[in-house]
Amino acid sequence: MTLTQPPGPEMTLALLREGLEDALEQTRSRLRALAAGQTPPPFAVPDSSVLPRLAAIFHLNEPELELLTLSAAAELDPATGEAIHAVNGTGLCDTALAQRLLGPAIWDALVPEAPLRRWRLLELTGNGPLYQQTLCTDERILHTLLGNTYADARLTAVVRTLWQEADLTSRERTLAGQITEAWSTPLDRLPVILLSGTDAAAKRNTAAAAAQTMGLSLFRIRAEDLPTARAERHALAVLLDRELALSGSALLFEGTDEGFADTITGPTIVSAEDPALPERAPILRLDLPEASRAERRTLWHTALGHRADILGPALDRISSQFALAPSAIRAATATLDRATLPEALAPELWQAARLQGRRALDGLADRIDSNARWVDLVLPQDQLALLHDLTGHMRDAWVVNESWGWRGKSPRGLGAAALFAGPSGTGKTLAAEVLAGELQLDLYRIDLSQIVSKYIGETEKNLARIFTAAEHSGAILLFDEADALFGKRSEVKDSHDRYANVEVSYLLQRMEAYSGLAILTTNQKGAVDTAFLRRLRYVLTFPFPDTAARAEIWRRIFPENTPTEGLSPPSLARLSVAGGSIRSIALNAAYLAAQAPEPVTMGHIRRAARREYTKLEKPFTNAEMEAFR
Repeated sequence: MTLTQPPGPEMTLALLREGLEDALEQTRSRLRALAAGQTPPPFAVPDSSVLPRLAAIFHLNEPELELLTLSAAAELDPATGEAIHAVNGTGLCDTALAQRLLGPAIWDALVPEAPLRRWRLLELTGNGPLYQQTLCTDERILHTLLGNTYADARLTAVVRTLWQEADLTSRERTLAGQITEAWSTPLDRLPVILLSGTDAAAKRNTAAAAAQTMGLSLFRIRAEDLPTARAERHALAVLLDRELALSGSALLFEGTDEGFADTITGPTIVSAEDPALPERAPILRLDLPEASRAERRTLWHTALGHRADILGPALDRISSQFALAPSAIRAATATLDRATLPEALAPELWQAARLQGRRALDGLADRIDSNARWVDLVLPQDQLALLHDLTGHMRDAWVVNESWGWRGKSPRGLGAAALFAGPSGTGKTLAAEVLAGELQLDLYRIDLSQIVSKYIGETEKNLARIFTAAEHSGAILLFDEADALFGKRSEVKDSHDRYANVEVSYLLQRMEAYSGLAILTTNQKGAVDTAFLRRLRYVLTFPFPDTAARAEIWRRIFPENTPTEGLSPPSLARLSVAGGSIRSIALNAAYLAAQAPEPVTMGHIRRAARREYTKLEKPFTNAEMEAFR
């Protein structure tokens, strides 16, 4: 199949139908001559019809064009049906009639791999022998002969037409030019374009621009929309490939699927993060890399227009924190209220960028929504100071890394990975929530059960997806009970141990390369690999709260709107439990009080504490009972 354009404006609908009528009249005359026992006159393809274009697209010879015209005439023209009836007495346009009219050349034209049937231009129907099969022209081809252009109804459920939706960045413009150059170079076959990169929207925009430059429409189909049955996939590929030529279109295939792109002969672009090499040749591989921080700032500035001047350094911080794709940047600025006051523009834009970045991680990890504040944290001063330092590190990272040149010197190890170690319930997750709230960033908990896999290589792939999405979203990652994932590398005794060590080494490299904040929590600091600890910028130990700390937690644990009566934090501090258990006891006591209803009292807390101790399989000592006397 060759790359062709639909009929130009000079080939008007009236002219096309005039040419078709010429072809139909020739067919009627030939049939009438055959019915009269005369030699049919030769068939001449009308230049003004669609037939020459079909011949060019599908490489049809003269007998094949005559056969297609005969079949189409039988379905479009009642007078032709009458002429057929005069020949065979049945009125059916079958292979026996075609042989009488065209001779034995029809059998070569009707081979399943010959163009007429390979491209589903016409089909044979019926249960009888081959010489009695009925010729049926495909409906899409009938309308093409009539000069009508429309998308094949069998494709509309899985194929979508794309247009260029936004201005191209410099990189996208370069790639679009490379695509058009590759498809404009005279070759026996058009090269299939492999377009790699993580920004699917940018690749769609690039492909649409290239197609538009060449005067082509762009069809998109996704790998997940393909039918599973092999025969159905092949039939879809044939119809799609045929439609590319009939409508003057190119194909954007998104995803990875073995074999489908190989069956398409028209202009094809395969888009995936890392497209697999197809068997079809020639091949041109192009990469759309992620925008740099400087490029993102330019995109923000372009999208914001004159309002960008108001933001100043805030725009630098947003560009550094959120590695958004061009399409996400445009979407974020589109949500801004035009009436926003200058002093509120930076916070509003930060939240808009945060919402766009959130899409990258949603579905890969669990987002934690929390209103935790510094006042909710009860920790020793050294730990609180370290947490404040970590907050400042993240807030000023763009200054140190970009303005002061550290990223230019070496981009490795610029993140702020932290380990929070301590017994369960001592505030590790709460501290992560406080950091997220203070920095106005999303916090995602990584479900280790969905990450760790027994299959070789799968854990690394899962982690790669998490870290890549996190780079885009600017979010904070929380690996709860991380010692299960980042444990000590074992002594190599067999191949399984060797692979486990390779896996841990990969994790260490990813952590070192990650530019955001990853918080790892563990109940057993000693279980974490020392090589891993060296790559962590912050290590915080969360101690079990002493009596004074427990009393302070009890003073802060109840919300202001919760009614309380007669509570004694110093007495409650005798309960030897961590902050997590204190919260559980306080919450359960509130529910007990609400059932009465009455304010929360020491009696409610005593009942809730007994339940908590039972859950923890912890004895309720006499010393702790003294808290309620």
